[in-house]
Amino acid sequence: MKCFHFSNGERRGGVGGGDNEGEGSGSGSGSGVASSRTSRVSDLSESVAFYDFLSQRRANDLHVFSFAELKLATKGFNRSLLVGEGGFGCVYRGVVRVPCVGDDDDVFQGHKEWINEVNFLGVVDHPNLVKLVGYCAEDDERGMQRLLVYELMRNKSLEDHLLARVASPLPLITRLKIAQDAARGLAYLHEEMDFQLIFRDFKASNILLDEDFNAKLSDFGLARQGPPEGLSHISTSVVGTVGYAAPEYVQTGRLTAKSDVWSFGVVLYELITGRRVMERNLPRGEQKLLEWVRPYVSDSRKFHLIVDPRLEGNYCLRSAQKVSALANKCLSKQPKSRPRMSEVVELLGNIISDISPCEEEPAESENVKEVEENPKEGDPELTKSSRHSYLKKVLDMRELKSFRNRSLGRLDWRNWTPGLIRTSS
Repeated sequence: MKCFHFSNGERRGGVGGGDNEGEGSGSGSGSGVASSRTSRVSDLSESVAFYDFLSQRRANDLHVFSFAELKLATKGFNRSLLVGEGGFGCVYRGVVRVPCVGDDDDVFQGHKEWINEVNFLGVVDHPNLVKLVGYCAEDDERGMQRLLVYELMRNKSLEDHLLARVASPLPLITRLKIAQDAARGLAYLHEEMDFQLIFRDFKASNILLDEDFNAKLSDFGLARQGPPEGLSHISTSVVGTVGYAAPEYVQTGRLTAKSDVWSFGVVLYELITGRRVMERNLPRGEQKLLEWVRPYVSDSRKFHLIVDPRLEGNYCLRSAQKVSALANKCLSKQPKSRPRMSEVVELLGNIISDISPCEEEPAESENVKEVEENPKEGDPELTKSSRHSYLKKVLDMRELKSFRNRSLGRLDWRNWTPGLIRTSS
């Protein structure tokens, strides 16, 4: 299977996990990697600070698996044991301590650079970063086989839940706690390490969820060290997934930690709407998430029309609007105006602390409450003003129902794979 044979130079395996003993199962999704054998070397491996970082810390007892062991555990990567399959990788169920996921041998130029990334993941320790358990790197008749083995993440990725791959929709408060966990992970990379690390491919599919829905960031294949002290940015080739990369990075190749903040703002709108950043099967005016939400965000009376219909009104409208306001800060055109991720963590905490009592009531604004009875024509209390108000409510309800009907086609774009960005620096 190609997802383990690494024959495609633009594909990278996803992240999965498994049981600590007995039968294991894994899930996850990958991130696109734009690379070539001749033009790209590991951004991390080039860094002096990275080597210093590794020399000061020892990889956390990474286990080296044999390819035969992982192949046996998955019965030759049998499709009957396939748990999930995305655009960039597959996850299998197997009888091993943990299951495994393939990693493209073109992700980095040369084996040494790939091992450096493995070592980096092995020494990073944070509750909101996925833990690397071990790896496999073997030569066989098909070339170098490179596999990564991660801790079990039982509840798959955030994307799986937003795309209705999981039956029960996540409540708004759970979505916000997941967002706060992810923000903590980014804040650690940006502000708390010995050197700054820019994630460069932050998106819902790279946010994995454990059995308690705690979120952890995964897939550091595109991570890049931030600018040295005294410099405002670094210039590099543009890589990532279409729709998530910050505009200044796409246009100029100038990368800063605020590029990740932009991507975080995009994911916040995905959490609110239940839609992905690009949806090809919708009408042209609704395909690009950020363009579609713009008029609704600016009109508080219509804001409810962009909230995920799977929530069925069981959310606090005021809290959803606060999340939208935070997303807009992250999506500021000026990178310097975007908040730091530590500030985002704090702001999300404030929203979460205020959401519980509000969420007990359905989020129906005054102009979209269900009208149980039609007003009678002869009712003396039916003034011209009240009739106008009634008609407006009916029209708003029809607009909401029309929106929900159009959204029923969301499941069709599970089969659509986001495009990759790649330009030369």
